[in-house]
Amino acid sequence: MKATPKHNERITKMTFASVYPHYITKVEKKGRTKEELHQVIKWLTGYNKAELEALIEQNVTFKTFFEQAELNSNAHLIKGVICGYRIEDLENPLTKQVRYLDKLVDELARGKKMEKILR
Repeated sequence: MKATPKHNERITKMTFASVYPHYITKVEKKGRTKEELHQVIKWLTGYNKAELEALIEQNVTFKTFFEQAELNSNAHLIKGVICGYRIEDLENPLTKQVRYLDKLVDELARGKKMEKILR
């Protein structure tokens, strides 16, 4: 599936706080922990727990969330399909970064070993 400009715009305006509870539910339902989720987010973005909580409280958009993040230098190794989109084919940088996060959360929920998730 190819990301449309409308899809990219929707992701730009979406807030991290609106999606974060879904991430928690997804991983906990599969027996993983909130701490493991935070470890995955920290690996990708550099944000610690306190910084995450502040961003959630500020209700930042994904655009702001990733503009302020220090993306892991190995993030480009995240490949595959998530939500119908092949990550390596996404052209919009923000859409790609959000799908990186989605893919890591999905791998965590699927029971993948942490050392494999944190490339």
